Amino acid sequence: MKIHLSKLLNPPDLIRRLILSWLLGAVMEYLLLPASYRALPGMDAFGAVSFGRFLLLVAGVFSLLSALAIWCNTPKAERWSIVAAFALLSLFALNASFTVPFFVLCLLITAALVIYAIKGWNGQMQLTFEPVRSGIAPVVLTAALAVGFVVFVSLWTVGRVLCMSTPTYDMGIFSQMFYSMRTTGMPITTVERDGPLSHFMVHMSPIYYLLLPLYCIYPKPETLQVLQAMVLASSVIPLWLLAGRRNLKGWLKLLLCALLLFYPSLSGGTGYDIHENCFLTPLLLWLFYAMERRSAWLTGLFALLTLCVKEDAAVYVAVAGLYLTLRAVLHREDKKTIFTGLGVMSVAIVWFLAATAYINTYGDGLLTDRFYNFSYNGSFSMMNVIKTVLLIPMKALFECVDAEKLSFIGLTLLPLAGLPFFTRRYERYVLLIPYVLFNLMPDYRYLHDIFFQYTFGSAAFLFYLVVLNVSDFKIAYSRLIALGAAVVLCATAFFQQVYPVGMRYPQQYEEYKDYYTFVRQMLDKIPQDASVAATTYYTTYLCDRDELYDVKYCSRENLLSCQYVALHTTSSTNYTRYAVNGEKGYENLAALLEENGYTVFAKGGNYLVIYVKADQ
Repeated sequence: MKIHLSKLLNPPDLIRRLILSWLLGAVMEYLLLPASYRALPGMDAFGAVSFGRFLLLVAGVFSLLSALAIWCNTPKAERWSIVAAFALLSLFALNASFTVPFFVLCLLITAALVIYAIKGWNGQMQLTFEPVRSGIAPVVLTAALAVGFVVFVSLWTVGRVLCMSTPTYDMGIFSQMFYSMRTTGMPITTVERDGPLSHFMVHMSPIYYLLLPLYCIYPKPETLQVLQAMVLASSVIPLWLLAGRRNLKGWLKLLLCALLLFYPSLSGGTGYDIHENCFLTPLLLWLFYAMERRSAWLTGLFALLTLCVKEDAAVYVAVAGLYLTLRAVLHREDKKTIFTGLGVMSVAIVWFLAATAYINTYGDGLLTDRFYNFSYNGSFSMMNVIKTVLLIPMKALFECVDAEKLSFIGLTLLPLAGLPFFTRRYERYVLLIPYVLFNLMPDYRYLHDIFFQYTFGSAAFLFYLVVLNVSDFKIAYSRLIALGAAVVLCATAFFQQVYPVGMRYPQQYEEYKDYYTFVRQMLDKIPQDASVAATTYYTTYLCDRDELYDVKYCSRENLLSCQYVALHTTSSTNYTRYAVNGEKGYENLAALLEENGYTVFAKGGNYLVIYVKADQ
């Protein structure tokens, strides 16, 4: 009998056996649960499984499989065993918690695993690509599309500012923060946490300083909105270069860039105003380009710049490093690439731990309620999420296809025509981790809404997958057909879902321009150096001052310390803390102000009242 010692150390075989051992361990843990604990909507199973026992099971199965591999040629049997293990998990999970979307997801994953069992992994060496030159026409058309993107997003988001539709959270915060950065150099706000506080105590985002010189040219909130549009549009530059590295020619590059610029969640993500996340799309695409260049210093540079976006940007960088390491190991690339991947991953983990420790110790603490569906006994930690994925993977899958996430999945995956999944180089599926982790697994509803900023990072990973997979198509015209179909789907989704929402604001401003002009004239009567408390949609306009508070959230002490109070009288939700039995919130607040020496300073019809302290 032939002894296959080489199988013990061959990376693809090691990874396959590890995956099979994990699935079999998960199957055994799930089967040990009482039937009443197998339901997936809750976390009862989490308290009943044993992490220590699970690790022992995985280690035991892995040892047994490794021993068998010494004496037998087992790859095909192991691949089919993965299919069987997942199918068994699916049957028990569906029996406990059946939904149609969950059933469809289990079928799709099983089908993908069957293809893997039949054909195996594509272990061919990756080719080294050289950049492809393009004609002038694709470049000009791409630039025109990028300009069109900037114009549309600017009309939308600047329109929100002009229509006074930007609330304190978050446009009011960033508007005051940039005012402070321009005047003092520090990102201080008072409106964010009801008192002077560096925004970096809430989110570590030094990347904002890259926008400061341009903001200083025209220091208005509208400038921030235009800058966000320009940052996102710049993503076509690294995407174009990345496509060139993968031997995609000019017209294919144009289609890829058009696909990105029409992608619903790219423009849609600006719908809640500027956020630091807008940097994720271009910087991650630059990081992927550097990885394709096999340039260690460029990879390190863009990894560090991405880390400056936000503390959780470290997860994106770590996943990129993990993918680079896996690719290099599985395809037997040079050691330099392996060490680059490991270095990127290590730096990202260290930065994440340091940044989160700093925020938790000196700042306002991390927002941990976004994975509330993975909390156990009222407590939450990221370890809950990690343990759940390892011990109860079907719970994680079940949460990904919750009913409220289906439209999001349709608007983010269908426009790409399935291209992120067309590969037998299965290590690439690691690049789906950010999309699954940040957008599908949590129950925080804004994370799976294309009109919020939480899709910018995962979009970069999806487009990197598209570039990689399309470049593998052997027939040239199949690339053109695939990308052309995807562009049609993306453009259709954009004009149906995003364009009407975006154009609503400039149209609204034109229709009610006199009203908004009058409100601004009224607010301009408040002296520039005065402290102000205001209702949420006035804070953005009143941002250029050292002391600014939101009436809805500020303490009574800070409210009564302000020299002026600007109130939108018909916005009842701003006065809930002053209401009695849910009624007369505004009237009670007005009475409180008058009792403390405030008088009416100016009135704008029956919708705006500005109070001033009597001693002013």
